[in-house]
Amino acid sequence: MERRKFIKTGTLAFGGLLIHQHLSAMTNAEPQILYFKDDGSIPNSRFPLLLYKNAFSQRGNTGGDWLEEHFAANGWANTWRWGVYPFHHYHSNTHEVLGCFSGNALLHLGGEKGKKLNIEAGDIIVIPAGVGHKCLSHSSDFTVLGAYPYNLSPDLMKGEKGERPAADNRIAHLQLPDKDPFTGESSGLTKIWKK
Repeated sequence: MERRKFIKTGTLAFGGLLIHQHLSAMTNAEPQILYFKDDGSIPNSRFPLLLYKNAFSQRGNTGGDWLEEHFAANGWANTWRWGVYPFHHYHSNTHEVLGCFSGNALLHLGGEKGKKLNIEAGDIIVIPAGVGHKCLSHSSDFTVLGAYPYNLSPDLMKGEKGERPAADNRIAHLQLPDKDPFTGESSGLTKIWKK
């Protein structure tokens, strides 16, 4: 299975006032904070996964376009639109953000001993490097937009023998993003991950 990149087919039709009001509401958004411990095969992270529930109102391609532009404005790029792999995996060379703009899914986060979580259109998940994620089930229209800080390209680790300790070393030496992909530089991971 390969993630597919999509070409934007439309432009955003927002007035300046609507964007300003929407962004003002977002700056007060408080994420759910989820920690996952190393389970022996999936390293997870000392940083928590951040889940912003019902974070944005746009849906479908308009929602995907909004996410792409908003994430890029906060320094998260190299985007793709697809689903989430149906096997446990993590990235050791970059953090990742997923914004769901269509449908819903049950994700298994943090590896086999982790947590099962329902996500739906409007949700944004910020996944620290090392944190496992897998799709267990999804609606037929489930689609997320993924992006990475500093335009990085993710590796694909599956918790297999031989990945560690090299993967652990890459995770430990990653630079923290300058901005949260959703809230920007004044909140979100910029405060929570620095504690």
